[in-house]
Amino acid sequence: MERLKIGITCYPSLGGSGVVATELGKLLAEKGHEVHFITHSIPFRLGTFQKNIFYHEVEVNDYYVFRYPPYDLALATKMAQVAKMQNLDLFHVHYAVPHAVCAFLAKQILGNDIKVVTTLHGTDITVLGQDESLKDLIRLGINESDAVTAVSRDLINETRKALDITREIDLTYNFVDKRVYYPRDVTDLRGDFASPDEKILMHISNFRPVKRVSDVVDVFARVSQRIPSRLLLVGEGPDLPKIQAKISEMGLDDKVRFLGKQDEIAQVISLADLLLLPSEKESFGLVALEAMACGVPTVGSQTGGIPELIQHGKTGFLAPVGDTVSMADYAIRLLSDDAMVESFRRACLERSCNDFSRDMITNQYEDIYYRVLGRKVLGLDGVRG
Repeated sequence: MERLKIGITCYPSLGGSGVVATELGKLLAEKGHEVHFITHSIPFRLGTFQKNIFYHEVEVNDYYVFRYPPYDLALATKMAQVAKMQNLDLFHVHYAVPHAVCAFLAKQILGNDIKVVTTLHGTDITVLGQDESLKDLIRLGINESDAVTAVSRDLINETRKALDITREIDLTYNFVDKRVYYPRDVTDLRGDFASPDEKILMHISNFRPVKRVSDVVDVFARVSQRIPSRLLLVGEGPDLPKIQAKISEMGLDDKVRFLGKQDEIAQVISLADLLLLPSEKESFGLVALEAMACGVPTVGSQTGGIPELIQHGKTGFLAPVGDTVSMADYAIRLLSDDAMVESFRRACLERSCNDFSRDMITNQYEDIYYRVLGRKVLGLDGVRG
């Protein structure tokens, strides 16, 4: 009955990686492991006090000799301090830069053999990995880790190609917690957004250019010409003003609602009949998995890790990036056929439960921890299950 002491470092308020890192930490704590979050602020999904979870804030000293506060150095120092004080078994860091590099520095400071597990989520490879000035640093963080995981096969392949990485990379998909993500009864709430004869299409993102939210509007415009429908846009980001202007120019103001950032995503997603995800690139597409767990199919781009998640013609439809005509046609086809909607809904629930369950993915991470520590693969009760 061995209990591990795990230090987790992530971007506490940044997209899917922060969500996955925080939810994983909570699940590990539930299983009896001791989890220490080492970040610059409390992860937004961490919530209230929980047994076996501890938070250590990274504070940056703004010395006048530094032009920019050296956060990376402060993080590495704090990681080393926490590891020594709490006798950590390993660091699990999310994102190669700066976190894997900081873990490497912390290991050098400690002068011991604390293990480092690095999870690649996408931007550290698809964006930063294309920057020639950062490639060597990212490669260092990856190669000096004791284990590396990635959230899709596509991301593994891109990592090898972009950085000439030959080491082993474990495939560990993102997961969904069925205690949180399940079809909610939103019958009363739905009436605030659409009439009974209208369908609700939804998009959730950080409204960055890579999300191609303009394509969402184009798809919806085509769909709304054929099917009475409404569009709910959830989130905020740099492209939001441009999207607002486009919606007004197209005369869609009365059919679109901006909901801003929302915490109760399962409740919000349950309002939708269809999720739109026409991204330029998605290493995985966590929001589509969350929608799937709520019984909501996705129409999206055939890019990155999305095809590993969405089964075309079964749990959603996929089209080439930018092909808004095909996406709209798929949406119309689905929303016009109640039997197909019900079939897709059942397939979504089954796939999310069977292939992306919290227990299965958490066990995979535990197996990796025990492997790098050279210990038997056993749960805290002595049984892998």
